[in-house]
Amino acid sequence: MSPLDTSAARSAAPLRSDLALIARMVDRGARVLDIGCSDGALLDHLIREREVVGRGIELSQRNVNACVARGLSVIQGDADTDLVEYPARAFDYAILSLTLQATRDPRRVLEQMVRIARHAIVSFPNFGHWQVRLHLTLRGRMPVTDSLPEAWYETPNIHFCTIRDFIALCEACGLEIEETLVLRNDRPQKGLLGSIWGGPLANLLGEKAIFRLRKD
Repeated sequence: MSPLDTSAARSAAPLRSDLALIARMVDRGARVLDIGCSDGALLDHLIREREVVGRGIELSQRNVNACVARGLSVIQGDADTDLVEYPARAFDYAILSLTLQATRDPRRVLEQMVRIARHAIVSFPNFGHWQVRLHLTLRGRMPVTDSLPEAWYETPNIHFCTIRDFIALCEACGLEIEETLVLRNDRPQKGLLGSIWGGPLANLLGEKAIFRLRKD
């Protein structure tokens, strides 16, 4: 297979389900900053399918190189220190996918996201999930699950949180929650936070959560 064929195959690869759900929250033609964009799969999808004007920032130089190789505008940078360099409202959406828990100062990162963009989209693994609680209760050890696959001494995650923790952080930051998706088996549950899945049950049964936010 030629390099061109390889690139086409990579672009046509199915998008991870949680990233596809994030993509649906983004308006067509929007200005987007993907923070911690990894290999650029979401950013590439947004540019191709949602026609966004997309930029990325990524800590890993290896991932930056992979993004650039697929024609994406991505720079090396740290969410904890470099978001302050962006002007206010430079973007319509700032996206942070499964990365918040790996930042040193999650509150400051979140506040910077809603400063530089009209909307922030944040996803994270839910440490309040019943399997996590059961593992801690029965084994007395830090859990390893599908959503939290690394052992405690290998994980990049340093600030675990639950769905209820994150909602409390949004309230402390004065943020409006525009949309929430709670995922179970990588599928969104319907009517969350306003039905039987809301509140304690969402926190107990949801494996991951996706929030779309704006400054109130």
